[in-house]
Amino acid sequence: MDSLLAIIGDPSAWAALVALVVMEVVLGIDNLIFIAILTNRLPEDQRENARRIGLTGALFLRLALLATIAIIVTLTRPVFIILEKGFSWRDLILIAGGLFLVWKATQEIHHRVDPDADDMLESARPHLGFGAAIGQILLLDLVFSIDSIITAVGMTPHLPIMVVAVVVSMILMIIAATPLANFINAHPTIVMLALAFLLMIGMVLIAEGFGADVPKGYIYAAMLFSALVEGLNMLARRRRQSSG
Repeated sequence: MDSLLAIIGDPSAWAALVALVVMEVVLGIDNLIFIAILTNRLPEDQRENARRIGLTGALFLRLALLATIAIIVTLTRPVFIILEKGFSWRDLILIAGGLFLVWKATQEIHHRVDPDADDMLESARPHLGFGAAIGQILLLDLVFSIDSIITAVGMTPHLPIMVVAVVVSMILMIIAATPLANFINAHPTIVMLALAFLLMIGMVLIAEGFGADVPKGYIYAAMLFSALVEGLNMLARRRRQSSG
C-alpha cells in the first residue's frame, strides 16, 4: 500500500502514465485498422460484437502478459544465431506477425483489385467466420502487445502504471473501433489506403525482426500525410458532386 501511495504521489509516475497511454493508443492505430478491415468482411449484424469481443479479449491478453512481465523481458535474448545475427523470440514473433500482415493485406488488395478472379482462386479463399475473426484479432494483438510491453518496461518500472495505461488505451480503442470501421467501410479509397498502411507496417515488423531500426515517427508521419492527402481528395470529390 505504501508503495502504491508513493507512485500516486510521484509526478514522474503520472508523466509516465500519460506517455504510456499515448504510446499504446498510437501503436493501437495499426491494430484498429486491421480490425476494421477484418470485421467489415463479416455480416453486418456480427461486426460490432466481433470488435468488442476481440478487443476485450485483447485487453485480458495484455493483462495476462503483464502478469508474466519477468518472462516477457527475457524474450529479447538471442536464442540462435544465423550469419552472425542473433535472433530472439521477440524477433521471431515480429517476423511472423509481419509476414501475417503482409499476407493478409496482399490477399485483401488482390480481392479488391480483382474481385472477379477465376473460380479456382476464389474457392481457395475461405469465407471469414466469426470465430476466425476473433482469433486473428487476438493473434495480431499478441504481436503488438509483446513489443509494446517491452517498450513500456523501458519507460517505467511500475507495473500498476502499465496496467492502468493498458486498460485506458484499450477502452479508447473499443470506443473508436466501430466509428473507424464504419468510416473505412463507407469510403472505398480509404480501404485501399488502409491496406497499404497494413502492408507497410508488416514490412516494418519484418525489418525490425531482422534487426533494422525503423523510427516509428517516420512511419506515422507518412501515414498521417497520406491520410491528409486522401482527406483533400475526398473533399474535392464531394465538392465536385455537389456542384454538378
